[in-house]
Amino acid sequence: MNKRLAFKCCGLLAAGLVSNWAAAQAAPEAAWVAEARQVAGAVPPRLLSVLQEELERSGAEGAVAVCNEKAPQMARAASEKSGWAIRRVSLRNRNPKAVPDAWEQAALQEFDRRLAAQEPASKLEKSELTQEGGQNVQRYIRALPTAKLCLECHGSAEQISPAVAARIKALYPADQATGYSVGQLRGAITLRKAVP
Repeated sequence: MNKRLAFKCCGLLAAGLVSNWAAAQAAPEAAWVAEARQVAGAVPPRLLSVLQEELERSGAEGAVAVCNEKAPQMARAASEKSGWAIRRVSLRNRNPKAVPDAWEQAALQEFDRRLAAQEPASKLEKSELTQEGGQNVQRYIRALPTAKLCLECHGSAEQISPAVAARIKALYPADQATGYSVGQLRGAITLRKAVP
């Protein structure tokens, strides 16, 4: 075999090995992203169902208590069941525990830009394998757009009743989460898991 042919064969072999390595790396990533997407997709509908029931039972004032008490409980239960650390974050948070970290903040800002460019809210998600303290961490975030149901507590001052506004102020004195309209980015559900 001449040198040129040998070099070409080695190049093809190396390209094949790189291609196989990339495919092997992509397969586990696709699996964890699919798992994160499924977990993230299950939590908001459950919360919305509980909120809807409370709205029907005691109005928006009662729904504020659901977000204050039940939403964190639901996130903890989903975290324990799934193995993912789950929480909700927002650039204009109501709960002081919902302040995004740098990765989440960048994703939320990207979501705002994509939403402004008419991308459907249902497509706003991001996944990434990051490094934190020398450890690989799987990160996933999915947009939570404002629904009509949300406006009784997150809408304009005219849309929020005085009783609801008083309840919000009592529970969240530093609230920033009002003035939204339907379809705007209210926040996101975010998941993280350290890779063993």
